[in-house]
Amino acid sequence: MDMYRAFLAIIISFLILVGYQYFFVKPTVQQPVTTEQAQQQTDQGGQVSQNVIPPSAEQPLTAPPAVQEVKIDPAAREIRVETPLFTALINEQGGGFKSFVLKKFRKENDEKSGFLELVQTKLPAELPMIFYPGSGVNQGVPVYRADREKIIIEEGGGKQSLKMTAAVADQLEVVQTLVFDPATYLIDISYQLKNITSNQMVATPAVALNNKPFSKGSYASRFMFSGPVALVNGELSEVKGKKLDDGPKTLQGDVSWAAYEDNYFISALIPDSDGNRIVKMSAVDDLVRTVIGEGSVTLEPGTGKEFKYAMYFGPKKLSILDQVGHDLSKAINFGWFDVLAKPMLWLLNFFYSFIYNYGIAIILLTILIKAVFWPITQKGMKSMKNMQKLQPKVAKLKEKFKDDSQRMNQEMMALYKSYKVNPLGGCLPMLLQIPFFFALYKVLLMSIELRHAPFMLWINDLSAPDRLWIGFDIPYLHGIPVLTLLMGASMYLQQKMTPTTADPTQARIMQMLPIIFTFMFLNFASGLVLYWFVNNLLSILQQQLINRQTRA
Repeated sequence: MDMYRAFLAIIISFLILVGYQYFFVKPTVQQPVTTEQAQQQTDQGGQVSQNVIPPSAEQPLTAPPAVQEVKIDPAAREIRVETPLFTALINEQGGGFKSFVLKKFRKENDEKSGFLELVQTKLPAELPMIFYPGSGVNQGVPVYRADREKIIIEEGGGKQSLKMTAAVADQLEVVQTLVFDPATYLIDISYQLKNITSNQMVATPAVALNNKPFSKGSYASRFMFSGPVALVNGELSEVKGKKLDDGPKTLQGDVSWAAYEDNYFISALIPDSDGNRIVKMSAVDDLVRTVIGEGSVTLEPGTGKEFKYAMYFGPKKLSILDQVGHDLSKAINFGWFDVLAKPMLWLLNFFYSFIYNYGIAIILLTILIKAVFWPITQKGMKSMKNMQKLQPKVAKLKEKFKDDSQRMNQEMMALYKSYKVNPLGGCLPMLLQIPFFFALYKVLLMSIELRHAPFMLWINDLSAPDRLWIGFDIPYLHGIPVLTLLMGASMYLQQKMTPTTADPTQARIMQMLPIIFTFMFLNFASGLVLYWFVNNLLSILQQQLINRQTRA
């Protein structure tokens, strides 16, 4: 195995990973085991019956209700809630959130752009956070009456609550209480269910989270997962929206949370306690419905039961999700590279805490990683240089024993041994660095920290491709990708300086790689291109030092 084949294998692996992820990747569904009976109930349309036996460890839960069409109640008010982090509107018809605007994030990287809206649905039954008592009566959605019309909490203020009360078909009373904290995106919600009849009643409560995509056409959305997700029995299950075209997906077990997410933001519903629950995910066009069902509950006359949840509508920022708890931080999933990626993300934010520029933080992180691998890379480069010096002798052996491959290999190994050269010496250091590169690749692609983060000059968004506007539109490019062109030039220079054992034909093929990479990086986020460019410059510096040492 020569250095050419090793390097080419690495390049091809990278191209396959990025190309496959760009064009074909569809996250797999890891589903906790559900009972056959629960699945059958779901497939039959999710009907709710009063004759349901209370759940136990051996009995499946009843599937949550399907979407119901309801007439808009003109008397229902919209309750406005404003905190330093968000502005929300809660519809009294259904008690769902008609609007949830994040005041720290804009739709686009423009001061004139409005703040990001996470709720893209408008009809009362399609809003997120709809509670269904499930009394066996087709009552649509509850119509509440709130105890106040507006909540405004200033910076440094205390928690405030909103109480909403509804009567359902003269059988159940529902009291929905929401607690808002100005310091967090987390909202505590409780639903108090009470039997107001003189008869025993079986209810099957469920909470629905309805979502449409938060935004469309972003760079990261072409690469990363977007859709419903749940953490059940400690396993993260991501379901691509198109997979729901074949029918609802049902999960059952200990539900830590269920959510809808894209690369940067998440709307999550979090049960307050452990227990056996069912999660049903379904979709109609781009509307995704995720429902958590509590199972059946028997209510004696005049008695009630409380169901507690928390909701998190906000950024997928690791430090914030860690504070929220409930294992919500597992929504940030770097896959195989998680164990390396999260420390790198921590380092990126560590550097930013001192310099307040994520572009410079990327440069510093790249330098740190390069410094850690400098010694073994140094050995690898020296080995490649020594291998290059032996090429005339290797060529003679190949010519001399061209008809006896076994003898040729024996003689070549003896040659390497006599000159103390390891033919794999240049390959192994590069292989060791591959997991770290892919981990950093994931971090720079998925981190909300880079969204709309400026670097310098024309690069004002490290999560978007770099373009220098020159006063008129360039077809396809729209501007000059200066950083990408510099990256391609640095890769070409690095290749010219790097020793190779390839024959002339192979060398010409390798010379095409900088061009291929330049075209491939044209629509990469500028943060990724910056990392690759700086890494190339450091490799050029290291190779130059080695070349001087070998000449001396």
